[in-house]
Amino acid sequence: MSGPGERSRPLLRDPGFRPFFVAHAVSQFGDRISELAFPLLAVLLLDATAAQVSVLTALVWLPNLAAIFLGAWVDRQPNKKRLLVAADLIRAALLVTVPLAFAFDAGTLAQLYAVALLTGAASVLFNTTYPAFFVLLVDRSRYLAANSALSASRSVSFIAGPALGGVLVQALTAPIAILVDAVSFLLSAWGIGRARPTGTSGGTDDAATGRLWQRAREGLRFTFGHPVLRAALGCTTTVNYFSFVFNALLVFFASRTLDLPAGLLGLALGVGAAGGLLGAVAAPRLSARIGVGRSIMLGAVVFPASIALVAVAGGPLWARVALVAGAEFLSGVGVMLFDVNLNALNATVIPDGLRSRVSGMYSTVNYGIRPLGALTGGALGSWLGLRPTLWIAAVGGTLCVLWLLPSPIPKVRSLDQLDGPDRAEPALADR
Repeated sequence: MSGPGERSRPLLRDPGFRPFFVAHAVSQFGDRISELAFPLLAVLLLDATAAQVSVLTALVWLPNLAAIFLGAWVDRQPNKKRLLVAADLIRAALLVTVPLAFAFDAGTLAQLYAVALLTGAASVLFNTTYPAFFVLLVDRSRYLAANSALSASRSVSFIAGPALGGVLVQALTAPIAILVDAVSFLLSAWGIGRARPTGTSGGTDDAATGRLWQRAREGLRFTFGHPVLRAALGCTTTVNYFSFVFNALLVFFASRTLDLPAGLLGLALGVGAAGGLLGAVAAPRLSARIGVGRSIMLGAVVFPASIALVAVAGGPLWARVALVAGAEFLSGVGVMLFDVNLNALNATVIPDGLRSRVSGMYSTVNYGIRPLGALTGGALGSWLGLRPTLWIAAVGGTLCVLWLLPSPIPKVRSLDQLDGPDRAEPALADR
């Protein structure tokens, strides 16, 4: 890995990490615009129902069900950077088709479904490759700081992205807003192409043998056999299921039930997302004070519990906007306390040769549950009503902490007390 000089240099001045950080920030900013523009396009221009919007959300995450096999394939590929660039270029090309189709009055819900599914597949390629590339850029001693920096940039995108997205949708229409996201993927591909990996770990798993499904099974066995990863996966899968019950309905509920204009909705989401920035910046400091494990548990409760504020939203316009913004603020704090610490913890215990396979298996379960959550949200919203469904999401999401209580995670004060990848890898052969 990097030497003492590189480890002492600020991360954002590191020539290997800085271009990747910029690429990540730009791409995240574009994503926030599309996350608002896609459902608004379906609701406002195509008159989609709550169930149809939930299907659109589900299709984005459906390809994650194949991530376990894709991760096994990625582990054998020598050039991880090329895969990341290809994933960005594919997503840019797919998104461009949306404004082109609507410019010629040819846009349909079927096309949005197809673009959502295919961009989701490209995102799976990116996400399963990312962990192996990340450890080439960052020394193990800086995992927590690097994850904090990347999460902070993601949080900034949640502050400005939805607000800009709402303005773009209101002033220039939703298809133009989606075009902005396509451009962001082009810029991301350029930035990743300029990143300079310096580490020697996280590369090709030359020792892996057997068929694709056999290598994928190794990732599955390692994850479920590791007490930290097993508990983390159960927790994140539970919170993702219920958060997507909520996410599938948020834009529909805010625009139809709360009657928030696109501009005000984007502003509420953007102002509320300041909590994410606060959480990302505070995560390393809080974990140093109360411990990594307790920070994870705190985030796991605050993140989904904030949905209750949206469920009770009503009254004058300012109150509706304030409650949506407040929910986003608390959710942002919670999810960053959870993600920053848990991502660093996972990076510490996963062996280099298994990173993409474990990431793929993790995504298959953790992200694969998201389409089911989104479809459940649409079904429950139509059957029980929107507000009762939001309450189910809030209460059910907080139950994710039950996975953590009997695990080693609450007792983890710092990453140094965990077995690192070099000591974890032999455990696979013993199973």
